[in-house]
Amino acid sequence: MDNEDFIDIDIAKVDLQREKRNGYAEVIYGEGKTSKQIIEISKILISKNKTVLATRVSKEKINDICKEIPNVIYDKEARCMVINKKDIVKPNSYIAIVTAGTSDIPVAKEAAFCADVLGNNVKCIYDVGVAGIHRLFRYLDIIRNAKVVIVIAGMEGALASVVSGLVDKPVIAVPTSIGYGTSFKGVTALLSMLNSCASGLSVVNIDNGFGAAYNASMINHL
Repeated sequence: MDNEDFIDIDIAKVDLQREKRNGYAEVIYGEGKTSKQIIEISKILISKNKTVLATRVSKEKINDICKEIPNVIYDKEARCMVINKKDIVKPNSYIAIVTAGTSDIPVAKEAAFCADVLGNNVKCIYDVGVAGIHRLFRYLDIIRNAKVVIVIAGMEGALASVVSGLVDKPVIAVPTSIGYGTSFKGVTALLSMLNSCASGLSVVNIDNGFGAAYNASMINHL
């Protein structure tokens, strides 16, 4: 059923007005959906000339999707795909994405992929965590000149507080599920970030690179 607000295809009610309300079309969360479900939803969005952005899409699923839909752009590290990507005018400003460790890069890749699709310039700085804090200082000018900063860290999540204490821009912290036993799959980093005394720091959910990118994009486009 197409009532102009959404299309009901039983397994999903595809929102056609998301872009008008929120500035960007509905984004597909691929984890937990079958290949067939992602394909069905994608085809609806394509038929309405929407950009299809999907996150958490596995390599197995993308193989099925590419058999049914042409011109899919996929990043296996980010686990994200885009179809019918629009040319959005990018602000001159940029989003800086900073990771504490190399193990945090997959979440950073998701954030960078989504931020690019949403129409942003992105600069990524990897592996500058607190275990070797001197590495961070070499890149402070890049971080400070960004309009908004995404900091991605597992373990104890300390890098978010450090960066937020050094910049005058909004910082969005992303805890990751990286760490040994008492990291509790990211809960320790999440609680550490939520309890930060640094001003200007906000926190999204564990491993949520997309959520950080979406918020950062809204700030960057203001």
